[in-house]
Amino acid sequence: MITHPFTYAAPTTIDEAVKALGRSRDAKVLAGGHSLIPLMKLGLAEPELLVDIGRIASLREIKSEDGAIVVGALATHRSIADSSTIGKALTALAEAAAAVGDLQVRSRGTIGGSLAHADPAADEPAPTLAFDATIRVIGPKGRRDIPAREFFKETFETALGPNEIVVEIRFPAPAGHAGSAYAKFPHPASGFAIVGVAALVAVKSDGTIDRAAIGVTGAAAGPFRATAAERALVGTRGDASAIGAAAAKAAEGVTMLADLTASSEFRKQLVMVHTRRALERALERARG
Repeated sequence: MITHPFTYAAPTTIDEAVKALGRSRDAKVLAGGHSLIPLMKLGLAEPELLVDIGRIASLREIKSEDGAIVVGALATHRSIADSSTIGKALTALAEAAAAVGDLQVRSRGTIGGSLAHADPAADEPAPTLAFDATIRVIGPKGRRDIPAREFFKETFETALGPNEIVVEIRFPAPAGHAGSAYAKFPHPASGFAIVGVAALVAVKSDGTIDRAAIGVTGAAAGPFRATAAERALVGTRGDASAIGAAAAKAAEGVTMLADLTASSEFRKQLVMVHTRRALERALERARG
């Protein structure tokens, strides 16, 4: 149970939510609640004010706009996984959303809440990075667009400023012959990603790989792009040896986590294995 007292606000517009956050030095945004409420029950978070943005209907939309697929911050993992628009154009994102927790979590938890919470084992940061998404936030100083590469910092740390709220995530729609996939090694109890890899591959008309983007979650203190692996794959024809050589570089230059779940050496091996699997599926889809 939650034992500390707090004030509750339920604004119906983004402007009202930003103003409500400014009324307290210790205010927290409540979206789906699957990250914040457990922390409050454990006494690890004791905000003076909860600003529940669940009544802001516009934040639940998934739409196409100006060459991008725009996902509202309150879109649930389940709605993302079930979206035909996302499933077709952003397959890796749909697969990552479908891999979150269980049905109850997917039905209540939101992408905006997950990204803002920045749990290093969350699924959706990996495709958010691989698709070069932009996180749009609104705060007291107005609107700000943050590239995904700049948004994630360290464990539970992002580029969000004081009293800023994530309002939408903008994914550029992949052009040409492109395919994506998400491959995950889940924790057997929680379902969190011990390692999760999202891969995006685009091929030229002659079959060579024109672009590769690989986002990794679960393996380090924060999600990251496997840039060495991406460079190794571009310009090849994506045969087994090229994919294997690229996957071998996926953990290059990154300090792997080590805990009771998995050693750093095991996580490094998982990154390589799941990078290869994600690349193989993404390339198959790009050529299909």
